[in-house]
Amino acid sequence: MNDEILEETRRFWNGIASDWQIQVGDEGDANRRLNSDPVLWDFAGDVSGLDALDAGCGTGYLSRHLADRGARVVGVDLSDKMIEIARERSPEIDFRVDSVSKLGTVHDGAFDLVVANYVLMDVPHLMDTVEAFHRVLREGGKVVTVFSHPCFPQGERTDGPAGEATFAWTRPYFEPHKVVEPPWGHFTSDFIWFHRPLSDYWKAFTSAGFAVTRFEEPRLTPDRFHLAKSDAERERSRSRAYSVAFQLTK
Repeated sequence: MNDEILEETRRFWNGIASDWQIQVGDEGDANRRLNSDPVLWDFAGDVSGLDALDAGCGTGYLSRHLADRGARVVGVDLSDKMIEIARERSPEIDFRVDSVSKLGTVHDGAFDLVVANYVLMDVPHLMDTVEAFHRVLREGGKVVTVFSHPCFPQGERTDGPAGEATFAWTRPYFEPHKVVEPPWGHFTSDFIWFHRPLSDYWKAFTSAGFAVTRFEEPRLTPDRFHLAKSDAERERSRSRAYSVAFQLTK
């Protein structure tokens, strides 16, 4: 494993940890609240009494929600700064500094559920990560993973005057590669992530021994239209593909 790129990823997330807490907060950002969180919870099902791993927990918002729903939670993240914030906000939860591609602090077969929420596009080593998820799950356990839609990278999007969106590919879609994008929103640092075609994710899941049991492209559904803060936000969330969600079963 190339530890140099792993350390670069750690340094990046350490550098934006405080800003990330502002972005996600205690309830998640608009995309999570409106689009993907309902799918995540549907795929996870009743978590009460389960041993759950929040893999790539960041500052811990999802770990707290898992605990509130009755799960016994361990949260791991590569960034020690993220974990520091998570521990400060929720000292009762077991937060650990650990790479999701290694999960060196986790025993085999320790969990009923692994949740990786907007994580897999940020890991340099996809296959190692998926194999680690398989190792730490019990037989019959599930992974619920949501990640940015690789077919519609938001950094390649241009919004038109009437709210329409166009995507102009400047990189080869089928070639996995590291991406560095300029800051967005209130962030001041370039963002690092790792592009892979959607088929590479599917192949990694099945190669690791998982069955793909559910798949969805989250979008705002009519019963949640009232949660959008503006007509523009409602239309974007209703009509644009921001992410994909998988349920995997061991």
